[in-house]
Amino acid sequence: EATRKYLVQVAEGREAAPEEGGAPSAGPVYRCAAGAGGASPPAVPGLESCWDIFRLSVEKYPGNPMMGRREIMDGKAGKYTWVTYKEVYDTVIKVGASIRSCGINKGGRCGIYGGNSPEWVVSMQACNAHGIYCVPLYDTLGAGAIEFILCHAEVEIAFVEEKKIGEVLKTLPNATKFLKTIVSFGKVSPDQKEKVEQNGLSIYSWSEFVLKGDGAEEKYELPPKEKADICTIMYTSGTTGDPKGVLISNKSIITIVSAVDEFLRNSNEQIREDDVYISYLPLAHIFDRVIEEVFIHHGASIGFWRGDVKLLVEDIGELKPTIFCAVPRVLDRIYGGLQDKVSTGGFLKKTLFNVAYKYKQGNMIKGSKHEDAASIFDKLVFTKVLQNENNSKMAVLI
Repeated sequence: EATRKYLVQVAEGREAAPEEGGAPSAGPVYRCAAGAGGASPPAVPGLESCWDIFRLSVEKYPGNPMMGRREIMDGKAGKYTWVTYKEVYDTVIKVGASIRSCGINKGGRCGIYGGNSPEWVVSMQACNAHGIYCVPLYDTLGAGAIEFILCHAEVEIAFVEEKKIGEVLKTLPNATKFLKTIVSFGKVSPDQKEKVEQNGLSIYSWSEFVLKGDGAEEKYELPPKEKADICTIMYTSGTTGDPKGVLISNKSIITIVSAVDEFLRNSNEQIREDDVYISYLPLAHIFDRVIEEVFIHHGASIGFWRGDVKLLVEDIGELKPTIFCAVPRVLDRIYGGLQDKVSTGGFLKKTLFNVAYKYKQGNMIKGSKHEDAASIFDKLVFTKVLQNENNSKMAVLI
């Protein structure tokens, strides 16, 4: 019942109707109450496909920093180094041409297996550019699930994190029914190359594959894309039987991007081009995938973590993201950490924090913006909490 004030029912549930062609049963349809009585989010002018999200931002924000990762020097992580929207676009076009040169056209299937990285996003955008189905694979999946998805989705080319290549090689020769090309996000060892070629496949390092498309960009025109076209096939993690694939259209992604913007507007927030996001939730999951599309839509910046949960706090401290996305388990850890600090701060500090929290929360419920809800308490209480969290600049948590 507590959620009903946030939801509007727009359609009734229905029973299965085998006599009408086998239509399955379906539950009621709900939409966010913030969207004008459950109406669909407003259409975004110019967006017909996921490719348009990126393409239009490159036109509008070519010099903005798009993706960053920490520079590793002598085994130590340094500052984040960035590539601009235009630089990413140039690489995407080359990678797209390389994919097409492997004989994969619109409607083909491309797997992406590995942790979040700039190469992951480049590979995805190359798929979007040519209307190729992007098939993400959780980086926690083992060889059995990987083999199933590669065969079930009829994946023809797979982009793979360097340390995950061994898992893909375990799927050979069974996966070779459709799989013909493997591309490493890093390097390829001689042993890996030998085993792949013994099974009749091709394998490239990242630099080799980018060079493969250099100069061939004009040869492969970008095909027209429509809202109804499938852009990605997302699989479940396979905890209950074989992983199950969900066909997701361009329209679905575009609609959710608009919905996130609408939700933030109704919460007196918005994403700006100077916002920074840390990419650590799996891109193989729709939540992070859509949020990163939202950031790209606004010309904002995405910094990638190093892939180690023990180093996440340090990465956050260096990147200083302004918006943070989390799942309940992560929020429980953050909440627990803050509660511990408040509880050990003594009676006076604990009382002051609780009073400040309730006051600010009350004003935000009444409609005040985050930065206006309790400006005095922000200076006296909450700023000190943020300073303790690696000088965070975080303003919004989703």
